Amino acid sequence: MRRIAVRLLIAVLVALAACLAGPAPAARAAAPDSPAVTYTNPIAEKRADPHIVKHTDGYYYFTATVPEYDRIVLRRATTIQGLSTAQEVTIWTKHSSGVMGAHIWAPEIHFIDGKWYVYFAAGATNDVWAIRMYVLEGTGTNPLTAAWTEKGQIKTQWESFSLDATTFVVGGVRYLAWAQRDPSVNNNTDIYLARMANPWTITGTPVMLSRPTYSWETVGYKVNEGPAVIQHGGKVFMSYSASATDSNYCLGLLSASAGADLLNAANWSKSSTPVFTSNSATGQYGPGHNSFTVSEDGRSDILVYHDRSYKDITGDPLYDPNRRTRVQKLYWKADGTPDFGIPVADGVTPQRFSSYNFADRFVRHWEYRARIEAGVSPLADSQFRVVTGLTGSGTVSLESANFPGYYLRHKNFEVWLEKNDGTAKFASDATFHKRAGLSDAAGVSYESYNYAGRYVRHYDYLLVVQAPSTATDRADATFHAQ
Repeated sequence: MRRIAVRLLIAVLVALAACLAGPAPAARAAAPDSPAVTYTNPIAEKRADPHIVKHTDGYYYFTATVPEYDRIVLRRATTIQGLSTAQEVTIWTKHSSGVMGAHIWAPEIHFIDGKWYVYFAAGATNDVWAIRMYVLEGTGTNPLTAAWTEKGQIKTQWESFSLDATTFVVGGVRYLAWAQRDPSVNNNTDIYLARMANPWTITGTPVMLSRPTYSWETVGYKVNEGPAVIQHGGKVFMSYSASATDSNYCLGLLSASAGADLLNAANWSKSSTPVFTSNSATGQYGPGHNSFTVSEDGRSDILVYHDRSYKDITGDPLYDPNRRTRVQKLYWKADGTPDFGIPVADGVTPQRFSSYNFADRFVRHWEYRARIEAGVSPLADSQFRVVTGLTGSGTVSLESANFPGYYLRHKNFEVWLEKNDGTAKFASDATFHKRAGLSDAAGVSYESYNYAGRYVRHYDYLLVVQAPSTATDRADATFHAQ
């Protein structure tokens, strides 16, 4: 009996100790599958409808609409950022008369069966609004120096306004998606999908995937255009652009199972709200006509799009030349759907920071208090720009993505998000030394600038600045950048 009583007492004491210690941490997190990548925006001024593709030769290839609407240009570089300063080559110029003689829009470059193909839209000299889709074929390893030939118009079910062709493969089948006006309907363009017989010919009956019916799709014009496809977790996602090409321009999203019959419109679902819109806080307006690429290490998906840095446009937005190419990391929600977040401010793109010992929890601000939390919504609450420290070089400060000018700072050793008031105290409190992770060198820890030895850590899921003394303390002060 005495042994039983002793065992019971030990069990009670162990359980009590566990309760006092608080919730047990999850298994220590390995370095994330998709580590942080950052770029500096914009990538290219006066380049709209951007398309960036990473080829097997290690180069990124970039094409876009030029404001003169008169030619097709290409750049290449081994990094996305390198496209900013890469030489630009004109590979094709509009015809002096007839078809393909006006409004050269939205080129995309693809490598198919050993050859390069550029899809683009163009009007005619005698009717600039007779917009149709055309294809160029390039022979050669480097498309900037390839020999290009015209494969002609992509014929569809109607001779009507059509543009923004893109191609992709699912389950071994190549498809073409595009935007076109149904002559029997009083709108501008819908999104269509068809199989391809070859890179310049569709086959079978096209299916309409989306028509502009929501209020956010019909501002100024009733538009669904610019389809772009990304696949993830057994699903096919197709983003598209909606409304007029001013500050109302935005992205919608269609999705389907990769194993479904993609030519059955019933197998596609459509978001009832836009997934990417103008943001006055970050100074980005009319984000749209996107494409997708991958980071240099192939581990992160990258959203490519254009927007403007101002809201008000004088005259027809079609002739405003200042749409510019931008990029930022695309994140994925726990349910496998993409989270576009917000168009981030110009300059360096933000990162997210996951807890080393609670891998599903990210640093975020909530009512201006900093904490770690899972399933953060909106995404931008958990995004921070790592910028030069407010006290000067050699240090860093963490600026909110959706509240530019607001920084994480410690106050009474609690971490808050507050607006920079310009004082020396604020600068010191909002400045940190970036260190290798205290529990994982692949991670990161942030040491207080004005309280040496104190680090940002989570305690009861709230962020504080403390001196770590135990293994748990060091784990709580370690984060992974994503």
